[in-house]
Amino acid sequence: MTESDGRRRCGWATSAPEYIAYHDDEWGRPLHGDRELFERLSLEAFQSGLSWLIILRKRPAFRAAFASFDVATVAGFDESDVERLLRDSGIVRNRAKIDATINNARRIEDSVPEGLDALLWSFAPDHHRRPRRLGDVPATSPESTAMARELRKRGLKFVGPTTAYALMQATGIVDDHIATCWRAAV
Repeated sequence: MTESDGRRRCGWATSAPEYIAYHDDEWGRPLHGDRELFERLSLEAFQSGLSWLIILRKRPAFRAAFASFDVATVAGFDESDVERLLRDSGIVRNRAKIDATINNARRIEDSVPEGLDALLWSFAPDHHRRPRRLGDVPATSPESTAMARELRKRGLKFVGPTTAYALMQATGIVDDHIATCWRAAV
């Protein structure tokens, strides 16, 4: 869809200014760093069952509530932190997702000695076909299924194949900008 700035974007990215900024500046761009990838992994889990727009609008509050997603700090959260998070109206107050985020930080510290960045990027496909239209974008892939299986094996939670694929898209492990999107040409 062509916006007022003359740029064609993926169809999902045009309904709100936050989507446009996220699409243009972040989604599909290669992202590295354990903290950065832990943030995205966590936010994808919180998004499950909700609109991504809700998560984007709450992202500053999530960052404040979860110590900028510093893995070691979140791994040290205790029950008082859980209670604090459950009272924080700036974030999604879902106990299972809060518990999973803290659990995931602990599991990353305990069972991902190579680092989250190296682990997640090890699932990058050798070849990825750019989708021609939005309907061609898959919800999962063999690589996202393998990633989810490995993360669950290491004790992480809220990491199914669909969440893993959304993480892969968000962090540029795969680039699913449709062929006519201006980001596809960059």
